[in-house]
Formats: sequence, structure tokens, C-alpha cells
Amino acid sequence: MGIIQYLCLALIGISSVLGCVLILALINQRARAKRLKQVLNALSGEEERMFHFLHDLGTAIGAEPTDGALSRIIVEGIVDVVGASGGVIYYPTGDAKFLVPAYVSEQCPPLIPLPESVLVDAKEDGRVVMSRLNLERIKTGEGLLGRAYVAADAVHIEDLSEYGVLGIYVRREVPNVAVMISPMRYAGQEIGVLAVAKLKSEGDFSLNDFAVFRSVAEQSAFAIGNARIHREANARMAIEGELHNAREVQRVLLPQEDPKVRGFRLHGMNLAARIISGDYYDYIELKDGKLGVVVADVSGKGVAAGLLMAMCRSLLRALALSHESPSKVLGAVNRYLFPDIREDMFISLNYGVLDPEAGRMVFARAGHDPALVFRKATGWVEVLRPRGLALGIDQGEVFERVTEDCVVDMESGDCVLFFTDGVKEAMNADEEEFGMERLSKVFCEAAVLGAEAVVKRVQEAVEKFSGEGAQMDDVTLVAIERR
Repeated sequence: MGIIQYLCLALIGISSVLGCVLILALINQRARAKRLKQVLNALSGEEERMFHFLHDLGTAIGAEPTDGALSRIIVEGIVDVVGASGGVIYYPTGDAKFLVPAYVSEQCPPLIPLPESVLVDAKEDGRVVMSRLNLERIKTGEGLLGRAYVAADAVHIEDLSEYGVLGIYVRREVPNVAVMISPMRYAGQEIGVLAVAKLKSEGDFSLNDFAVFRSVAEQSAFAIGNARIHREANARMAIEGELHNAREVQRVLLPQEDPKVRGFRLHGMNLAARIISGDYYDYIELKDGKLGVVVADVSGKGVAAGLLMAMCRSLLRALALSHESPSKVLGAVNRYLFPDIREDMFISLNYGVLDPEAGRMVFARAGHDPALVFRKATGWVEVLRPRGLALGIDQGEVFERVTEDCVVDMESGDCVLFFTDGVKEAMNADEEEFGMERLSKVFCEAAVLGAEAVVKRVQEAVEKFSGEGAQMDDVTLVAIERR
């Protein structure tokens, strides 16, 4: 064979080899392209499922769901997104010492320790395991989920059988499980823990699955935190609405106008520190043209004080005609009120009976602030402190023995002032109280101008003294002027 023929055969052989190599390279390239397409399709499908999950989550938040309903949406959604077998979500108890299940999907492998007895019971009734998983609480900081709750970040455990704290049931019945777990935080506070699990027979979680899971856990924590804030805000708005309605009802219980009494002029006002006032004043029409005048202060503030105020008002109105003596009327009110009043609550009040014909007022002081009397003849203010015990402190005997009547004869130009402690205890920016001395001075200067001027001037003086500070207590005033 000549050299030329040999070279030709060699070239043909090389060409054949190169052709085979190119064919194999093309086949491999097509296989890689196919696998890449499959990966891209999988990622695209996961992205689409993620989009639907976030859409469903946003729609659910708009409907103000409960934690339970939102938990189901979150768990089922992330299970679908990452192709898990099941998932769970746990929330802490109020004291944060335990975690309790909010939702456990039916196909989720157990992620908490279960005793061997469950294995025996489960053979007879397959619902035993799910029932136990839905009821069992776990200590924070302990076990798989308890540790994840306090952890800094999400974790991916590729083989749960190597995690030796789950107990005999997991090791025997559901080996070869992968799990992803993430703490859930909102505004720097731990609000729960989310986990999804996958049987190895169904595949593994990829790095992309873990990245998606972490993102979903963050979004879910944000959703839960926002949903709770919205529910709390709406609940507060509802309560405030009810309180405003209660305040309107309470306003009806206060006098709508000052009474007309021959030879006298009366004027009163009530300014609540909160929506519901624990103070009240009242005018009660009595026999023979007499008039009952009440100024009262219930201990505490808010709804409880308002309810007790209404109770006291009703009792006093019902019993005012039973005795001419104010102290005896208050004794009867106290006996009815005492069994139904809380130990930490009481009512102080001044109750006076104005007799226009006699030109005098008789009043009893049930542990209340003293009454002030301006005497026109001298230009001085007297402080009247008859003995008396607050309502609701004693069952009756001591109250009736201590509480006494005080007679106030009134000449033309004299004026009596009933008030609650919100007046003298009002504070300025230096935490200094308005006090009795200032009150007496303002009262003395305004009394010559009449009952309406007294109430107006005292209220203005207290507001000016307090400045921009919040009103700390209810303020109630009633002035009684003999014309």
C-alpha cells in the first residue's frame, strides 16, 4: 500500500472518530438541554405556585381571618409550593413557655416526640397519631420545633432519622424524612415556628426549595403579625364605639338642666377624664318642695366605675323618699349596695337636702371631700367636714353610727360648693396639686357673682393650672346659691 493510500485511510478513520465524538457531544448537549428545560419548567412551576400562594395569603388577610384559618392557608400553601408531604405551624402560649399546634396537615410526618403507646394505639385507630399531634404542646427551646423557635435562622435537615430526639414512633414508622423549619418573627418578636416535611421516597428538598421556604416563612410571619394588628385595631374600635355609646347613655343619667328652686340658684357640671366617668351629680325632687342634691365619686375609673355609679344613682333615687335625714338615706343605700360591691371599690359622696322654705340645707358626707360655704356677710369661706364613712366599706352598723347630718343655714348671697377630688388633686407640670387653698380662693372671688360663675371660674382655674397636661381624674362641681 502506498503512502497516499495509507494517509487516505487514516484521514477516513480520524473523520469517523471525530464524527462519533461530535454525535456523542450533540446527544449529551441535547440531554443537558432537556434536563435544563426540566429544571426551568420546575422553577417556573414553583414560581407560579408561589405567586398563587402569596395571592391567596393577601386575599385571606383582607378577610380578617382567625389565626387558625390563616395558619391552614400558610401550611397548605407552602406544602404545595415546595412539594412537601405535609407541614405544621405552632404558636407560643401567653407566657411563651410552650408551643401549641395551630395547624397540622394530615400527611405531615410527626415532628414531635411520641411515646411507644401511640404506636400500639395507632394500629387499632389510625386517627390516634393525628389527634395526639393536634393536642400535644411542646416546651420552647426543647426538641426539634422548640429549638427552631428560638433559633436565629431557618434550618434544612436532610435526613430526620439522624435527629435522635423524636422518639420510637418516628424512627420506626416514618424514617427517611427531610424537613425544613423556620422561626417566625414579626417586629422583633417571636410569633411561631413553621415546618414542612417530605418523605425521601417522594424526593428531596433542593437548595431552591429551601430558599423559597425561608422567603415564605418571612412573608407568613408578616401576614400573621399584620392580621393580628388589624384584628386588635378593629376590636379596639368596636370597644371604643361601645364606650362612646355607654358615655351617651351616661350623659342621659346626668341632669339635662339645672332645677328651678324658689329663692335659690343651682348649677352643676361633670367633666370626664376618660370616656366613662366615675363621678356624677344629680338633683332629686322630694316632698314638700325640697330638693336632693348629690355629688359622688366612685373609686377607680372606666367601665367598672361607670356601672357602679349608675347603680348608686338608681338606689339613691329610689330610697331618697324613705327618710328626711340624708345620713339615714345613705345608710339604706349602703346596706343595699354593700353585698354587690367589689372589695377594692367604694363610693364617696355628699348628699344634701335643700329646704327652700327654711332657707337651709342639711347634708351628709359619706367619706367625701368637704363642702365649702361662702358667707356673704363676712366674705369668708367655711370648710364643713361632718363625720361620715364611704359607701361600700362597711356592711351597715359602723357606717350608720359614724355618718351624721350637718345643717347649713343660708342667708342671701351665701353659696355652697360640692366638688370631687379631681378638682383639688389636679396637677401642673411640676406635679404640684391645685389644692384646697387655691380652690377656696377662687370660690371666694367667684361666689359673689353667683352659682354659674362659681362653676365656670373654678373649671377655668383648674384648666389653667394644669396647662397642657392630660386630665388625670373626673371633675364634678355643683354650686348652690341663695339669691
